[in-house]
Amino acid sequence: MSNTSVIPHLFRTEYSKMCAVLYRSFGIEHFEIVEDLVSDAFLKASEVWKTKGVPENPVGWLYTVARNNARDHFRKSNLFKSTISDDLKRNTFEGEDFELDLSEKNIHDSQLAMIFVACHPCNTPETQIALALNLLCGFGANEIASAFLTNREVIYKRLQRGKTNLKNAQIEIKQPTLSEIEDRLPAVFLTLYLLYNEGYYSAAQDKSLRKDLCIEAMRLCLLLVENDLTNTSQTNALLSLMCFQSSRFDARVNENGEVILYGDQDDSLWDKELIGRGVYYLKQASGGPDFSKYYLEAAIACWHTIKEDSDQKWENILTLYNKLLIVEYSPMAALNRTYALAKARGNNIAITEAEKLNLKDHHLYHMLLGKLYEDSNQDIALKHYHQALELTKSSADQKQILKNIQRLKEV
Repeated sequence: MSNTSVIPHLFRTEYSKMCAVLYRSFGIEHFEIVEDLVSDAFLKASEVWKTKGVPENPVGWLYTVARNNARDHFRKSNLFKSTISDDLKRNTFEGEDFELDLSEKNIHDSQLAMIFVACHPCNTPETQIALALNLLCGFGANEIASAFLTNREVIYKRLQRGKTNLKNAQIEIKQPTLSEIEDRLPAVFLTLYLLYNEGYYSAAQDKSLRKDLCIEAMRLCLLLVENDLTNTSQTNALLSLMCFQSSRFDARVNENGEVILYGDQDDSLWDKELIGRGVYYLKQASGGPDFSKYYLEAAIACWHTIKEDSDQKWENILTLYNKLLIVEYSPMAALNRTYALAKARGNNIAITEAEKLNLKDHHLYHMLLGKLYEDSNQDIALKHYHQALELTKSSADQKQILKNIQRLKEV
């Protein structure tokens, strides 16, 4: 791998890990210093590797430079003597000659601790997601702004406010206790769930699928599964859901960026390995005391990995949606249930149920009704497709809607 390609790759995979270890070592009040130290390590790599080539162990090289940067910085700073030195001694370091623990276990534990810091309830859910992207995934303000369809200044202020709240709350970066896990794991689940959905359904940059966000959400969820304290039935259910959804990545959008609807997808492009992992985690989740929202959504996604239509398939999906709406009602879940109802009981019944939802300001509502009306009243179908076209901001959805309109006009 060339120097020009290895550094961006390592930045994406190692930056957040290196920061997590340093955050945990130096405390939450030193966010900016830690980020500067790690960024300097990558800057030095780009300069040195350009002339001397990529070292045999580039990851180890980066960690060594980051560690040395930290040691040099705090040695020269009065901050070391006044606030950090005693803490380092208590954490098994030897005064100013401290050595960071860069073992896989400590890196893993540090990232886990940071998940609970980023998802601390002193911040709003929107801020928690932004902090997770920034602190745990290494995303900058520009990237996060793109994901949230907002401007950089909004995200920058959100991140600064979130970090200030964490500092003011004097949050200690450590392995969460059992009581902390019980109290805060729901917020962690919600953050990862929303982060994944932001990638899977995002219209940012004219993309309906942002794999980078989805992959980061899966990586963080896997960290929870791999830790005994956080390996719960709901954790497995959430990871199962992500695996099933991700298995259809390559079949969901064509080479022109157009959305391929579920019924038209080429199932040979579905990732069978991810489907298998989804089944495994779903089985791990089935031993829980109750069926969570994540378990029910994962079970629905599991049935969708069976391409063939059958009464059993759609009746089971419909039953699962009925349970999901009882556990946690949402307009989008109700809209998705209507599609399952159409497949199980017919379009006429589904139209009646869909119109009761009255989601007139959402383009997906009109796209669904357009589809349901195609066989019985093409004029009404076209009316809904045109309304959907006016409401959507997604280029991919616009292309799909225009294709449907053209198809009906040619009939």
